[in-house]
Formats: sequence, structure tokens, C-alpha cells
Amino acid sequence: MSPNELQRALSSGLLSFPLTDFDAALRFAPSAYAERLEWLMPYGATVLFAAGGTGEFFSLEPGEYAQVVKTAAETCRGQVPIVAGAGGGTTLAITYAQAAEAQGAQGILLLPHYLTEATQDGLVAHVEAVCKSVKIGVVVYNRGACRLNADSLLKLADRCPNLIGFKDGLGDIERVVQIRRRLGDRFVYIGGMPTHEVYAEAYQALGVPVYSSAVFNFIPRTAIEFYKAYAAGDTATTGRLIDEFFLPYLEIRNKGEGYAVSIVKAGATIVGHGAGPVRPPLSDLKPAEVEQLRALVERLGPQ
Repeated sequence: MSPNELQRALSSGLLSFPLTDFDAALRFAPSAYAERLEWLMPYGATVLFAAGGTGEFFSLEPGEYAQVVKTAAETCRGQVPIVAGAGGGTTLAITYAQAAEAQGAQGILLLPHYLTEATQDGLVAHVEAVCKSVKIGVVVYNRGACRLNADSLLKLADRCPNLIGFKDGLGDIERVVQIRRRLGDRFVYIGGMPTHEVYAEAYQALGVPVYSSAVFNFIPRTAIEFYKAYAAGDTATTGRLIDEFFLPYLEIRNKGEGYAVSIVKAGATIVGHGAGPVRPPLSDLKPAEVEQLRALVERLGPQ
């Protein structure tokens, strides 16, 4: 898949990033991961992000990472494009990106670098180096320490033909408007706020019509229902789901740091598609929180 073909695939439909399966000893479980992908694919996500944030990229070492991407690419080949997360310092991010390309990923989601703040010149040099290390398409994720502005993205758009997308996880409206107005149709724009469904309509007004869904991992029928209603302008349905599920869900998610991942793994277990525990430094939901989530999920009906 060429970068332009991937850009078109990312431009419509619901996107999601599958959980990474671990066994009780916190080792990667490839068979269970393949079964997860086989379960999720028929629901209709247009692109899946392997080893993304919800896939606990930050806890994977390079050998495991290659296994995760290989399993995803082989399982989904010919059915759903796989974009692989890559991040860390520039040298390590290049290593991950090249491994993903070698294992059959159709694109890279460039996650934030680690720990330190950076100048715009430094961020440009980092993204440019990763883009030039591979031939597949790259989407850059503005989140955490990666805070590219419109001027920097204009430079990168000129220098890196395979930089095809911009994903926002900062929620900085002024920055998003500037980027969207300055870059126009050069990129595909993706909403990437945690539990983005509650931001979807606001981002649509900014010219960011597609988003990635974490809850697709455990309530895929409802996630697709919400997306279709959102795309059709059915605010009665989206409003009902926000009131009945998403706002109570956020109350649980916000009880612990890092729960944006932990709550999704808990949800997958509740619906019978458990992915094992989260790896430290994340921690699993407390039993009472799991029961609160279970009650919410059961009210939605079978998935």
C-alpha cells in the first residue's frame, strides 16, 4: 500500500488500536492477539493501529514489538491495513519504524519521543529522520512532549512526501485550527484524544472528521453505532450514548492515572475477550471499578 493509498484509507470510517495480549506472566501472547484481531475485523474499522498507545507500545521491547506487528500484518493481510506505532528517541524510533516496515505494516504512527521537551527545530529533525528511514506512510501524533506547530508541519510536508497524516491528542483548539487552515488537504487529520467520542463533534467542526476509538476493543458494535450516527449527523443517537455510556465511563476512567488503557483491558475481560493484565507502571482497575464498568457494558446489550 502506497502512502497515498494509506492516506485515503485513513480518511473515512472508524479507526482503532487493538490491545496487546499478555499472558499471566506478562509475556506477549501472539495466538490470543491474532484471535483478537480476527474478532474485531468484521465489525468494520477501516484501519487498525498495532502496538499503539492502547496496545502498550511503551512497554514493549524491540523483539516483542516486531512480533506484535508481524502477527497483526499476517492476520489482517488483505482485509484491514495495519499501521504500527513507533516512538522513543530518534535512533530507537527509526529502529521500530524499519522493523514495522519489514514485518509488513502499511504505515507508521509516530508516537511522542521520550521524557524531554524539545524545540520545534528538534521535533522537525526527529520526524524528518523517521520519515526518511522508511518508504511507507507516516502519521505524526501530537501528544505529550511532541507539540508540533503549523510552521513545523509545513516544513515537514515539503521535505517528507510520505508524511501523510496528523493526529491530535493535545486538545489545543487554537493549534488544531492553525494547522488545519495552513496545511489544508496535504494531510489526513485524525482525532486522537482519550475517549475521543466525547470530542468527536467539536473536532468535526474543526475539520477533523475521523478519529480512533479505544472502546472499539470491547464494545465494537456500540463504537460502530456511535460512529455511523456521528457521520450521519444523528445527534439524538450520539447524545444518548454519551449520556448513557461515555460520561459514566469517563468517571471510572478518571479515577486512576493511566486508566485510559487499564479500563479498556478491563472491558475486554468483561465481554469475554480478555487481553491479560496491563504491564507496570500501569495498574489494573480495582474490583469495585470493574463492577461499575460491568454494569455500564451490560446495559448496552450484546456486542
